[in-house]
Amino acid sequence: MIISRTPYRLSFFGGGTDYPQWYRQHGGAVLATTIDKYCYITCRYLPPFFEHRSRIVWSRIETVKEPHEIQHPAVKACLQHLHETRGVELHHDGDLPARSGIGSSSTFTVGLLNALNALHGKMISRERLAREAIHVEQNVIREVVGSQDQVSAAYGGLNRIEFKSDESFVVTPVALTAKRRKLLESHMLLFFTGISRTAAQVASSYVADISQCSEQLTRLQEMVDPAMAIITGESDITAFGELLHEAWLVKRSLSAQVSTPFIDSLYERARKAGAIGGKVAGAGGGGFMLLFAPPEEHDRIRFELSDCLHVPFEFEPNGSQIVYYDEEIDYSTVKQENRLSVN
Repeated sequence: MIISRTPYRLSFFGGGTDYPQWYRQHGGAVLATTIDKYCYITCRYLPPFFEHRSRIVWSRIETVKEPHEIQHPAVKACLQHLHETRGVELHHDGDLPARSGIGSSSTFTVGLLNALNALHGKMISRERLAREAIHVEQNVIREVVGSQDQVSAAYGGLNRIEFKSDESFVVTPVALTAKRRKLLESHMLLFFTGISRTAAQVASSYVADISQCSEQLTRLQEMVDPAMAIITGESDITAFGELLHEAWLVKRSLSAQVSTPFIDSLYERARKAGAIGGKVAGAGGGGFMLLFAPPEEHDRIRFELSDCLHVPFEFEPNGSQIVYYDEEIDYSTVKQENRLSVN
């Protein structure tokens, strides 16, 4: 049995420039971190004593006889990608809800690929893990999805991730002193708006004709390095929040689906209560809202946004990990016709 633990991510700057439709022509860059909230995948080969060949437990329970019957797109695609022929049992558990802007679908894919590779006796590199996840989501499932979520989930930590036109990427960890990191974390608040949405639907509203968003995406990309300079330097960290506010205004102009009147209202209420800046996580449209505010204003902001769930968090440094590994009996020599029917 294998258990993988993979962190969710928060992206600060550069979101949108990690779509291949953009970086193949212009390059891209994001500043993002993983947080101490996780997706867990439990994986094992299923003993051959059941009518079904595989069992997949997520928001529903699937029991199937053949891999092509699997309904979960990422599970089906990952098994296909790794040429898995044996029956498996998979369980998914997550600390945060899906479709909420924290990279949950890519985190799931990274964690699943990590677990399945470990099940095959392989501990693959972070780079390969990220590349496999990008391939599965963009080329096998053909989702409208960027590339930053897979890289963040695989590598972990606070990073500047550069995407090059040849589809390579460079991960540069952002070196912060413990004091500066705590200062940055102490200014952040995360709220769940209660709105779930599919990121691909929001992203499709501007990725389909991404050339029309050239001005906005160029500006979002240009903010990455100044943001890094702020948090790694010794100047007033308030400037990071001011830049977040500017980035949110730019991001809102990408598409009418990035924000809603309800989200706009939440953000304005937070600003009036003391938030300097913030953004809706991920592609937008709902999910989690990240706010940047002086610690002394947090109580007032939490009170003002009491209709939303506050989620405390810290940065996470490790990326996807195999946290449990136990070799099992090898049932691969047991023939299909010898399986028992169990009620």
